[in-house]
Amino acid sequence: MTTAAQTPEDNPYVDEPETEFSPVESLDIDAARGQADDLREAIRYHDYRYYVEADPVIGDRAYDALFSRLQTLEDAFDLDTDGSPTQRVGGEPLDELGEIEHVATMGSIDQGGDVEDVREFDERVRRGIAEAAYDGDQQYFCEPKFDGLSVEVVYEDGEYVRAATRGDGAVGEDVTENVRTIRSVPQRLRGDYPDFLAVRGEVYIPREAFTAYNRERVESGKDPFANPRNAAAGTLRQLDPTITAARPLAVFFFGVLDASVDFDSHRAIHERLPEWGLRVCDRTRVVDDIEAAIDYRDEQLDARDDLDYEIDGVVLKLNDGDACDLLGSTSRAPRWAFAYKFPARKEETTLRDIVVQVGRTGRLTPVALMDPVEVGGVTVTRASLHNPSLIEELGVDIGDRIRIKRAGDVIPDVVEVVEGSGDGYFEFHASCPVCGSQVERDGPMAFCTGGLSCPAQRERSIEHYASRDGLDIEGLGEKAVEQLLGAGLVENAADLYELSVDELADLEGWGETSAQNLVDELDAASAPALDDFLTALGIPQVGGVTARNLAQEFGTFEAIREAAEGGGEPAEGQVTLGAAVGEDTRAESFETVPDIGPVVARSIVDFFQDEGNRQVLDRLLDHVDPQPADQSAGDALSGLTFVFTGSLDDYTRGDAQDLVERAGGSATSSVSGNTDYLVVGDNAGQRKREDAEANDVETLSEAEFVDLLESNGVL
Repeated sequence: MTTAAQTPEDNPYVDEPETEFSPVESLDIDAARGQADDLREAIRYHDYRYYVEADPVIGDRAYDALFSRLQTLEDAFDLDTDGSPTQRVGGEPLDELGEIEHVATMGSIDQGGDVEDVREFDERVRRGIAEAAYDGDQQYFCEPKFDGLSVEVVYEDGEYVRAATRGDGAVGEDVTENVRTIRSVPQRLRGDYPDFLAVRGEVYIPREAFTAYNRERVESGKDPFANPRNAAAGTLRQLDPTITAARPLAVFFFGVLDASVDFDSHRAIHERLPEWGLRVCDRTRVVDDIEAAIDYRDEQLDARDDLDYEIDGVVLKLNDGDACDLLGSTSRAPRWAFAYKFPARKEETTLRDIVVQVGRTGRLTPVALMDPVEVGGVTVTRASLHNPSLIEELGVDIGDRIRIKRAGDVIPDVVEVVEGSGDGYFEFHASCPVCGSQVERDGPMAFCTGGLSCPAQRERSIEHYASRDGLDIEGLGEKAVEQLLGAGLVENAADLYELSVDELADLEGWGETSAQNLVDELDAASAPALDDFLTALGIPQVGGVTARNLAQEFGTFEAIREAAEGGGEPAEGQVTLGAAVGEDTRAESFETVPDIGPVVARSIVDFFQDEGNRQVLDRLLDHVDPQPADQSAGDALSGLTFVFTGSLDDYTRGDAQDLVERAGGSATSSVSGNTDYLVVGDNAGQRKREDAEANDVETLSEAEFVDLLESNGVL
C-alpha cells in the first residue's frame, strides 16, 4: 500500500508557504474539501519529518499556519474530521477511563543492576539455545530503557484505532483519545504498511519540556512532579483529552505485539517501524556478545545526562526471532530479554533551571529544578536556594553539577557546586517575575514591592486565609482558589464572602452540593477568634503565637488597628521594606507585647498602613466579626510547656498545641528538662517517652490532657 504522503512533490503545502490563503468565502465545498485533504496530508508529512526523521523542512510558524487553515476549513464547511490532525487538540471529557484487552500480553522483563546478573542472564540464554540445538544468530539487540509509561497502540488498515496502558499486562486502561493528541503518534501509517499492527511504545515527557512544565507548577505555587514518568502517567490518564493535548508528551516505539506481517529479528522491527511513520530511538545497537552489551550499557550511563529523555537502564534482547521463540517465556517474563538498570542518582545532579517563587508577603524564593536524584531514599527534582545571597555565596548557575542534601521531610538544599558551567552565577531578578514590580533587597532576602496588585501575592494571601494556619475553610484549597481567581469571581479574601451558590455551581467540577458546602463554610468562618483572624490576614512575621499575644494584649481587632493606624496618615505609595526602626512611634505600641521586637512591630504597622490592605480590611469587616480574646483563660497554663507525640482521637496535634498556647502555655517539639508534660497519643514513638523518663517529665494520656484543660478553665 502507498499513501499520498509518499509523494510530497505533488502537494502544494510541503514547502515553506510563500503566499497567504485565499478567503474561505471564495471557496465552494469541493474546493474546500480538496484543500483540506492536501493540508491533512501535508501536516502528516511534516509530522513525519519532524518526529521520525528529525529533519523538518518548514518552520514552526509555517506549520501552525497550515494547521490553523485546516481547522478553519473544517469548521466553516463542517467537514468530516475523522483521522484529521486537528483531532489532536482533544475531544470531549470522559466520565472515566474504560478497559481494553491487549491483543497480546504486555509482559515485564527480568532486571538487575549488577553486572553479574547480566552475565548470568547470558549463561541462561546460551544454555537454553544449546539445549534446543539451535545454531542461528546469537547476537544481542541493545536499546535504552525509557523511564516512561508503556502503551499498546493498534492500527487497522493503516488507521489509528485505539490505545491502552499496560495495566496488568492482559488488560489496560483505554487512553485512545489521549494518545491521539500526541503528535509523534501518527493517525495514519505511511508506506507499505501491514493490514493489522499492534505496537508497543513508551510515552514520556522530554526533559526540557518537563523542566518547563515543572517551572510553571512551581511558579504557580504547586509542587513539581517528582520525575518525568509520574508527569507522563498523570497526563495520559487525564479524563479531559484537551488537558493531555496541552502537555508535551512524546513517544518512542520499540516493539511489535502482533501484526499481519512477520519479522525475523528485533533489528528488523526497529528498521521497519520508521518506514510506517512510527518514531524509534536512534541509540540502539546490535552486538556480538554480552561483554559488548555491557560496554553499551556503560556508554549510555555516561550519556544519560545529555539526552532529552530520561532512561534508567538499557534493555538487552536476543536479536534472532527464531531463537526468542525457542526460549519462550516464563509466566512473568520472556527468557530472551533483560533490563540492565542504572544505579540511582545520589546526591549529585545537574541543575536545569532556577525558578523564583513569589510568596504571600512578596518574598522571592529561588528554587532549583534539577534532574531527578535520590536523596535519603526519596527521588527529588527540586531543591531550595533560599535567597539571592546564597546563590551568590555558592556561585551556582543553570547547567552546574550540584550536590544536595535532605534533612527530615523538608525540601532539599543545594550545598555545593561540584562542577560549574563556566558562566558565573545566576543573576537574581531586578523585577518580580509575576507582576514586573521592582524587587527590593532586605539583607539576604528579596521582595516584590507589588503588594496585592501582584497576582501571585494575591493568590497566596487568599490560600493562606483559607488554610489550616488561617481560618481552616474546608473546600477552599489551592486548586479551588486558582479556579475562583481564573473565573474572575474573587480578587481578595473579602470577595470570598460574596460568592453565591449559583456562581460556584457553574464552575467546572462543582455542583449544587459542593457550592452550598463552601458557602456554609464561609458563613461559619464569619465570626473567628481574634488570634485566628490575625493569623489568617498573613501579616508578615506574625504567626500563631504572635497573633495570640496581640489578641491577649489588645483584646479587640479595632484596638489593634487603631494602634497601627493612629497618629497620622500612611505615606504616599507606602513601601517600607527595611524601614528604620523607631521611624514611626506607632510601632512602639506593639513593642510592649511579649515576644514582639522593633522589626515585628514595624511590620505590623506597615501592614495596616498599606492602602491596599486597608481597603481589603474594610470590606472584610463588612462580613467578618473577629471575636474579642477571652482574657479569662489567657494565663491559665502560663509557664507550662507541653510536648505531643502520637495521634490524638479528638484533636489534631496542631489544634491541641493551639489550645495550650491560647491559655498562655508553650508547645515544643522535643522533650527536655524544661518540659512539664508529655501528651501521649496512639502509635506514639518510643524516643520521646524515653526522654520524658530520663528528664522526669510527667506523661499524660489524651483523656488526662483534656481533664487538665477543663480543670484550668481552658475548655
